[in-house]
Amino acid sequence: MNEGLGSSFILHRSSLEIYERELLSWNSRVNLIGPEAVANLREHIDEAVAAAEHLKPAGEVLDFGSGGGLPAIPMAIVSPGARFHLVEVDKKKWAFLKHIVRECALNAVVVDDRLQRALGRFPPSLRFSLVTSRAVGSPEEWVPLLESRMEREGRVALFQGSPDVADIAHFPRSDVFRLPRGASNYLVTLTFHVEQ
Repeated sequence: MNEGLGSSFILHRSSLEIYERELLSWNSRVNLIGPEAVANLREHIDEAVAAAEHLKPAGEVLDFGSGGGLPAIPMAIVSPGARFHLVEVDKKKWAFLKHIVRECALNAVVVDDRLQRALGRFPPSLRFSLVTSRAVGSPEEWVPLLESRMEREGRVALFQGSPDVADIAHFPRSDVFRLPRGASNYLVTLTFHVEQ
């Protein structure tokens, strides 16, 4: 793993190593991540840590389509002040996420559902300061579902292969950050904003 990522990496190295080891172990029995992610796992973890350093997660954070935990688990490891809500419908991936949250003693809960149903299951007062997603569907279809669950000026962080995103009402694009892994990896943030 890249030591150049700063104090977040160094402080949380043990938990990041546990995550990497457990993900590879589980993946040998259960398909959690694809061959590209397995071959470049350390780079994927480094990228998630870099994203956390850029985004500075705090408060309530939602990650959906959490899969094998990239980028959410490394982000949760290096952001212990944030509470992560991981939404995953696949039971095998959900079981892995529950396991790694326990193993790394993360401030996180794992919800076994699809995004729309999970949003209805959360307490009515729960609002998210940050929502993350890596290549899950079309943002213009699912981002509007978040409107009633966002803090004022809350952000949606899209991990994707392009800096482009469709216009979405109340969620203007606010930032594009080029991620360190490869030529076409971007973190695009949208900021929730409603005129008063």
